[in-house]
This record gives sequence, structure tokens and C-alpha cells, in this order.
Amino acid sequence: MIKIGAGNLNEVFEELEREKGISKEVVISSLCDAMVAAYKKHLRIKEIENVEAFLDEQSGEIGIFKGKTVVESVEDPDNEISLAEAKEIDEAVELGDEVKLEVTPEQFGRIAAQAANQVLTQRIREAERNLVLNEFLDKKGTLITGIIQKVDDRRNVIVNIGKTDAIMPRKEQIPGEYYKPGNRIRVFVLNVKETTRLPQVIVSHGHAEIVRELFELEVPEIEDGIVEIKSISREAGYRTKIAVWSNDPEVDSVGACIGPRGSRIQTIVSELKNEKIDIVRYSEDPVEYIVNALSPARVVSVDIMADDEFAHEALVVVPDDQLSLAIGREGQNVRLAHKLTNWKIDIKSVSQMEQAENQNVNNYEYEEEVEDDVVEDVVDSEELQAEIEEEMNQQELDEEDIQDGGVSEEAEETEE
Repeated sequence: MIKIGAGNLNEVFEELEREKGISKEVVISSLCDAMVAAYKKHLRIKEIENVEAFLDEQSGEIGIFKGKTVVESVEDPDNEISLAEAKEIDEAVELGDEVKLEVTPEQFGRIAAQAANQVLTQRIREAERNLVLNEFLDKKGTLITGIIQKVDDRRNVIVNIGKTDAIMPRKEQIPGEYYKPGNRIRVFVLNVKETTRLPQVIVSHGHAEIVRELFELEVPEIEDGIVEIKSISREAGYRTKIAVWSNDPEVDSVGACIGPRGSRIQTIVSELKNEKIDIVRYSEDPVEYIVNALSPARVVSVDIMADDEFAHEALVVVPDDQLSLAIGREGQNVRLAHKLTNWKIDIKSVSQMEQAENQNVNNYEYEEEVEDDVVEDVVDSEELQAEIEEEMNQQELDEEDIQDGGVSEEAEETEE
């Protein structure tokens, strides 16, 4: 047996469990496997049967043991032992039992330490990787809190989230946001990629689901299932629209999200760095839903242009003074309403619609005039054709008369 020291072992076990989250059982198993690997390497034998390493936690000793079967007549000394020899080890053994014999080589400590260090390091790294992978696979799609470590050369933000560091790519950051190292931040776990080292965790600060998680944390009615979030559309750092629905007629979905004196929505807005949030009342009626989604703009009318599985199109008419508000800066309001409702929305002002209607009337009158002119042209053409045919018929008759007159004169001359 090789003396390691019970005190040192316990310190190692406690440190690994505290810093890496690796249990004592995993460390002991890895250490024993490392000893067996070192033993095989020492004997220069890749495959050897019935060899195990055992660790005595009380004494702090570790050794390598080989199992041999108790037989009457030994034919395979490597795997068999006589009953008489086995009785010297354990008087209770019988034929067919297996006896564990220590085979730890002399001067094996230094060799074992070198080999064990490599194997143990690898096993601990694998255990740590699996631990992190399993933990964050369970957290995928949830909101977690981390500490900003740094911003790398590619402008990726490195966030410490406990047992590992996560990466926040530029596209998942809020435009214009300053990420200062040391600050705490709430991020959304987008993905967990398995690598040869520690798993790579991808997080986001601009994902729409962050808003959902914040509302679930701040609004008890959502957590209890009384109020339901139907849809979210977000342009991170600027504006978010969220459609909510109450499953209880006595509970106002919008009021529940706003909270007493706006306390709940103010907390969420503060968390999102004063990002504007429009809380929209969901409706199964597409007209009402579109009107609510375009708030705070007032709507005069909504005409459904197409409503099928391939297209959802609506024409919305708003007062002239509400057109810019309905469209929003650079089209943001109507764009978010489109994402929220999944309807293609075309917005026109009242004057634009009147102008379009007048244009349609003028076009219709013009088309009627053109049709009348065409009819008159056709009639005139038919009359002209009739006159030409009549003149041609008259000319043929005159020619026949001339021919008949000439024949009569010739007959008279013949008779004379």
C-alpha cells in the first residue's frame, strides 16, 4: 500500500467539491482508475484482468489488488490460487471464491504519482465539463444573473455565471449599452455548446424572452397562470410590445401588469434601462387586436384584406394627425405591431384614403368616357363602311347600265 495521508485527502476532496462542485466519490473513482492505468503502464501490459485499486479513507493508503479464483489445482498462476494459499489469507474462503491479493509494486510511488496526476487531471476536467454541461442545459431558455468580466477584442461581453464564463455576442447586446466590468447583469441563456473543454454558454441581453421572464418575476398573476402572455415583440434598447390576456374575467390583464401606481412596470422598465414598454390587451378578434397593437395611436377603421393560412393583411385608416404616431419613428410602431399580431398592416390617413377614392372616381369616369368614344368610333366606322358599300353597289349598277346600252346600239347597227 502507498501512504497518501488521510488529512491531505480530505483537504483535496473538500477543495474540489467547494470550487469545482465535484463530489468525493468522483475523485476517489478517478484516483483508483489512475492507479490501475499507472500499474498497467508500469508492467507494459495494456490488457490485464481482475485488477482494481482500493483507497482506505481512514488510513489514507491506496493499493492495487488482483483477484484470483480459489481452485484445488492451479493451472493459471496469474488468475488462480490454491485453496491452501487462500486459507492463509482468509480462513473462510472456499473453492470457487475470489481472493484479492495486493500486487502494488515496490518503489511504485513516484511512477504512480506521475501517471495518476495525468489521469486524475483529465478525469476531473471531464467531470467538471459534464457537471457544467448538465447544469446549464437545464437553465437553457431561462434568465440568470452574472457578473461582467470583460469585453474582448471582438466586442463580445464575457459574463461569469458561476462555474463558467458565458459569451454575449455583439448581436445579442443592447445597442448603445455600456457593459462595465464588475457590474451585475441579468442575461437569457440562449444556447449551450459542447466543446472539448468547458461547455460554451451563449447568453443574450436583448432577447424578447427576457421581458417575459421579468414580467413573470414581477407579476404574481402571470406566475399563477391567471394572466397569460400571448405574444412579445421587441427592439432591444428602444421599445417592446407585449400582448396579455386574462383567464379570469374579474382580473384586468393590463392593470395587473402595470401594478399599483405603476410599481410593477416601473421595476421592469428600470431593469431594461428605461426601455419603453407598451402593454397590449390581446383579442381573438383580429380587428380589435390590431387596433390595440397600434396604440397609442387612434384608429378610424380596419379593413381585413386577406385572412387565410398564407396571408394576413389589413388596411388601417387613422386620422391625419395620428399617421406619424401610428407608423412610429422609422416605422418602429407598425413594425412591432406586425411582429406582435403576425398581421401585415398597411396604414393610410383619412386624407390619403379620400384622395385615393377621388382618384378611383376620376379613373372610372375617364374609363366611361373612353368607352363612349370607342362606341361612337365604332358606330361612325360602321356607317362609313355602309356608305362605301352603297357607293360601290351603285357604281356596279352604273357599269351594268353602260354595258347594256352599248349592246343595244350594236344591235341597231346590225339591223340597218
